[in-house]
Amino acid sequence: MNHMKRFQGIPMSKSMRGLCKEEDYTFLAPSEKITVGTAQGALEDDWRDKKEDRVRRRLERERVEQERLREMEELKKEKEQQWRTHVETLTSSQEKTLQDRLARLRRFREFQKKVLGEESGMEGGGANQPASHQDVDS
Repeated sequence: MNHMKRFQGIPMSKSMRGLCKEEDYTFLAPSEKITVGTAQGALEDDWRDKKEDRVRRRLERERVEQERLREMEELKKEKEQQWRTHVETLTSSQEKTLQDRLARLRRFREFQKKVLGEESGMEGGGANQPASHQDVDS
């Protein structure tokens, strides 16, 4: 019935209206389909565009998240490497300090033995004293 209202809205004479009824019906039927189809097509295009936009935004979020995770992983690896370097440096300096202390202790022990040997030699006899002084002076 909608086509009757549309057809009546077209200005023409009564005689012309009688001649054109069938043609108008055939003309109006496709135009209604076109407008309905155009509206549906526009809705489908709009829906498709929105869906593509949602997919694009989701992919962008996933890409940003992957990049953020990769950066965090790199930062974590860098910090671990810095920590290892720090520990190696600290260990190396401690080992060097211990080696230096060991060397000083050995020199001190040798010095003590030498001094104790000289003192015990002095107590044992006075003749050895000039010989040991001569060795020191030389």
